Amino acid sequence: MPVLLHIDSSPRAASVSSRLAAAFVEKWKRQNRDGTVIHHNTSLECFPYLDEAVIDAFFTPVAERNAVQKRALAFSDRLVDELLATDVVAIGAPMWNLSIPASLKAWIDLIVREGRTFAFTAEGVAPLMPPGKRVYVFSARGGVYPAGTPFHALDHQEPYLRRILGIIGLTQVEFICAEHQAEHRNSDLAAAAEGLARAERALAALFG
Repeated sequence: MPVLLHIDSSPRAASVSSRLAAAFVEKWKRQNRDGTVIHHNTSLECFPYLDEAVIDAFFTPVAERNAVQKRALAFSDRLVDELLATDVVAIGAPMWNLSIPASLKAWIDLIVREGRTFAFTAEGVAPLMPPGKRVYVFSARGGVYPAGTPFHALDHQEPYLRRILGIIGLTQVEFICAEHQAEHRNSDLAAAAEGLARAERALAALFG
């Protein structure tokens, strides 16, 4: 039975990134009637940031962890188990200050774990994720950051997500971005609408 992990990170009810991710999930469900969807909104659920107890537990060998350390890792273990069990990941990730929301970074910090999702070897970092998982990132952006322009270097979102997800073995990552979404504040509603429409067309194309 296929499993889809749906991660939202915007706290906004009118979030464009969440809207796009939700549309993807609905289309996926229609094609996978027997599938299961696991959903989190990292902002609304107030995903915790790493604290000393969790970090200490991370660096304590499994056989040596005490009950307190095991409890400290319980939420992280649950998130890792979800990711390991899933076939497809859909991430709603608005671009905030050229990168991602802090709560989405909190999820990443809880699932990128030595010994569970990656390992250090003499050759470097080895991913521990089962191969073949696909990741779709749906992003709303105020502007546009095309290659070959001065603005491209300002995009710290896509390069970071590709690199950090790749470390754990999630290398099949596709971005669908609704760009020009800040233009509605400048009364250029047409640019914002066209940016969203392009993203919606790209999303529809994923399903043929």
